Amino acid sequence: MGSAASRDAIQSIRAWAMQPTSSADAPARATETFGQLVFGDAVQKARLPKDVYRALRRTIERGVPLDLSAADAIANAMKDWAVEHGATHYTHWFQPMTGITAEKHDAFLTPTLDGKAVAEFSGKELVKGEPDASSFPSGGMRSTFEARGYTAWDPTSPPWLLKSSHGATLVIPCAFVSWTGEALDKKAPLLRSMEAISAQALRILRLFGSKAERVFTTCGPEQEYFLVDSHFFFARPDLINAGRTLFGARPPKGQEMEDQYFGSIPERVLAFMMEVENELYKCGVPVKTRHNEVAPSQYELAPIFENANVATDHQMMTMEVLKRVAPKFGLTCLLHEKPFAGVNGSGKHVNWSLSDDQGNNLLNPGDTPHDNLQFLVFCVAVMRAVDRFQGLLRASIASAGNDHRLGANEAPPAILSIFLGDQLADIFRQIEEGGAKTTKKGGALDTGATVLPKLPRDAGDRNRTSPFAFTGNKFEFRAVSSSQNVAWPNICLTLAVTEALDYVASDLEAAVSGGQTLDDAVAALLVAMTRAHKRIVFNGNGYSDEWRDEAARRGLLNHRDTVSALPELVAPGVVETFERYKVMSAREVQARYDVALESYSKTINVEGQLMVLVSNRYILPAALGYQTDVAQTVASVKQAGASSLAAEKTLTRLCELVDAARSQTDSLMHALEHGGGSPEEHARYFRDEVVPRMQALRETCDHLEVVMPSARWPLPTYREMLFIK
Repeated sequence: MGSAASRDAIQSIRAWAMQPTSSADAPARATETFGQLVFGDAVQKARLPKDVYRALRRTIERGVPLDLSAADAIANAMKDWAVEHGATHYTHWFQPMTGITAEKHDAFLTPTLDGKAVAEFSGKELVKGEPDASSFPSGGMRSTFEARGYTAWDPTSPPWLLKSSHGATLVIPCAFVSWTGEALDKKAPLLRSMEAISAQALRILRLFGSKAERVFTTCGPEQEYFLVDSHFFFARPDLINAGRTLFGARPPKGQEMEDQYFGSIPERVLAFMMEVENELYKCGVPVKTRHNEVAPSQYELAPIFENANVATDHQMMTMEVLKRVAPKFGLTCLLHEKPFAGVNGSGKHVNWSLSDDQGNNLLNPGDTPHDNLQFLVFCVAVMRAVDRFQGLLRASIASAGNDHRLGANEAPPAILSIFLGDQLADIFRQIEEGGAKTTKKGGALDTGATVLPKLPRDAGDRNRTSPFAFTGNKFEFRAVSSSQNVAWPNICLTLAVTEALDYVASDLEAAVSGGQTLDDAVAALLVAMTRAHKRIVFNGNGYSDEWRDEAARRGLLNHRDTVSALPELVAPGVVETFERYKVMSAREVQARYDVALESYSKTINVEGQLMVLVSNRYILPAALGYQTDVAQTVASVKQAGASSLAAEKTLTRLCELVDAARSQTDSLMHALEHGGGSPEEHARYFRDEVVPRMQALRETCDHLEVVMPSARWPLPTYREMLFIK
């Protein structure tokens, strides 16, 4: 094995495998530990005065504003519970526009006059914190000298305890707003969008006779990730600073044997997964599934559906736990969308639906969806939403990392479309032709072996190439990227569906008030909306060139990169819709556009600078050293009066590659010196001038890796990182 990192990795794996099996008691059952570190409903009920508990539940379940007079009682109970579990500090935990979370820890400790101390926590401290607003991305809403910002307690997402070997911290989920009240985070707009969609959905439910008082968006975000041995991680400057490999030749074996997906989970990885699940269970995160993904060293976990706000918090916690637990097992967790070229990238499929406060999933078709008018109304509203706001949805998943993934052979294309499946597609075909009268059934699946049971067959197959697919009782937004906060695509999707539900409700209300029966009004609406938005429905192969051509004929958008997609966020109709439903002001929308552009440019700049560094300090010195060895070999052979065609060809090829790498490194370095211009111009420059130079340098250096001896190559290779587990 060539590199020192690979030898160290093998040694650590052997040492880990040879550890004696623990004789400790079996771990506690998940049913016993689930939620034990959460200040949830059971703890609230046991510790709060009855009137305070009821007031808090009304806020959580119905959105009734909480009387601040109850805050002191809640804060005191929360503090007592946390201290009993070993907590010494609390933190307002929030989600700024960095894409990750932020926290500032404050002690419960308060000195007393007698030289001692007591643990105190007031309602004022619970409700409001004050981090520096100018130190986070604000898109121009906060100047450097305008520092005041507030974290506001979100009572709908339960606090939890962050435990470590040295103690515990009470974590309080919060929104983050500026002194002017503008949202500087992901949570505040998400909560606003959920209130907006509830109002519009209830209008439709009332027409159908529902007694529901509130509608929630629900979310179940799956998480794909890679694990590599930490020795490899620390030997790769690109992984440390960019989260992905900027150089790396494809290994002789990748994923083409199709033997990774759902394969046996390596022992060390399985131990890591179990530890992650135990940590998440204690914090009330309902993770359900774990498995090998398609690429070597790629894995996935998936939770059960929850309220979208809580699910978003839990998703951020999940990413943090994955990264925090991995080093315990000598591993590093990579959440980048494309850490390794040539194999599958990682996504975060967001399963999205609507549920009322009586527990009904509004996107559940039932056994006979052709006559389930309420379901069909909500389903066709989603069709309208994705069709009318396809640009916004594409912008919501745009990033430099996702540019490497969207459109590749393991990810949905950059073209937004809806997969309905055979059953629903047939129903909407019937609707367009005059009315749905039947529902296609799946029947039974005969496996052909008498010892195996006959399985109920779904009425339609699944489509892994669709970016937005109906999967039984929900829509799966499959184009979301693995490292991003799911709040943003949730906000944009919820806003788009809110507008569609408003349109549907207004149409039906007008028809019914004009004397039509609800059934007749719904029938007319379904026909009109199916015809108006059927172009967004595509059940075929989203990877094919034919679909790209067909999508263009249908007038669908195809933004292939972030710089092309982001302007959709600030399109006039989009901004007006954000403002109409009070999800975000024009200034708040513009800020997110500016932050996204800046993030793209900064990401490409960091990666470009890293490529120059790695090329100059690692690859070129190693290549020049090998070139010298080969040149000396050629000279020695000639001095002996012989010749070696192989050595001479090797030397010629090496000289060509080294010269090209030197020239391309210099070209990239000079291109990175660009400055000035608007944020749009800056981002376009990085896309058009820097990225192509990065690709050219990588291609040359990857050729060098292939022709150089293993002992000479200075970086861990794909062959090592992906397969030494």
